[in-house]
Parts: sequence; C-alpha cells; structure tokens
Amino acid sequence: MTPATATMPQRPNWFQRSEAWLDDKGKGAWIALMVLGFILFWPIGLALLAYMIWSKRMFNGSCATRAHHSRHAFTSSGNTAFDAYKSETLRRLEEEQDAFEAFLQRLREAKDKAEFDQFMQDRDRKARDEKSDEPVDA
Repeated sequence: MTPATATMPQRPNWFQRSEAWLDDKGKGAWIALMVLGFILFWPIGLALLAYMIWSKRMFNGSCATRAHHSRHAFTSSGNTAFDAYKSETLRRLEEEQDAFEAFLQRLREAKDKAEFDQFMQDRDRKARDEKSDEPVDA
C-alpha cells in the first residue's frame, strides 16, 4: 500500500450505501423493508429483523434522540445573558413537566382507587343479594 492509497477514502459498497440510505429515511423505512422481505420470501424478512435487532436499529428511537438533544441543550452560545435565560427557562419547563407528571400520577391513582372501590361495592352488593336469595331453613 502506498501512502497515497492509505489516505484516500474508500467508496462504500452497495450494502453500506443502502444501509446509510435507510438510516437517513428512519426506522419506518427499515420496518417497511422488513415487511416487504417477509412478503417476498420469509427468510429475507427474518434476516432483516435479526439484523435490525443485532445492530440496535429497533431500539434507537426517541430515547436516544432525547438524550442527544439534552446533551446539546446546555452548550454555551457565547452570550451570557441568553445562556442565563435559556437555563432558567429550561429549569422552569422541567419543573412544570415534573409537576404535570406528578398530577397525572395522582390522577391515575385516584382513578384506580375509584375503580377498586366500585369493584368492592359491587362485590358486597352481589354477596348480599345472594345471601338474601337463599331460602331460610326453619
């Protein structure tokens, strides 16, 4: 290998180009290709599914994107007044999000309690009705 060929970037093969194209299109393109593979010949779809799971393409959705955005959310813009405003706004939004999530949790708990109380009342009413329907042996 000569030094000139060692520094030249190699052109990606057809597999790398198609993989990059599908990555640019998103997870939906991968899923559509997998479904098409299952329709045409099931081992192709199965191979694509295995590849997607093995390469973590099935699991790189919103969580990875959210982590990527949060990492860049606190980078400095160079303007200290804007950075202070941005950090204060982000802090306030996080507090509001936490408060809203706590509200939703309380709402779910109240709904669960109401459903459980209704179940217990129905069960007690049914038990009383069955007891009153039984003939009394005298």
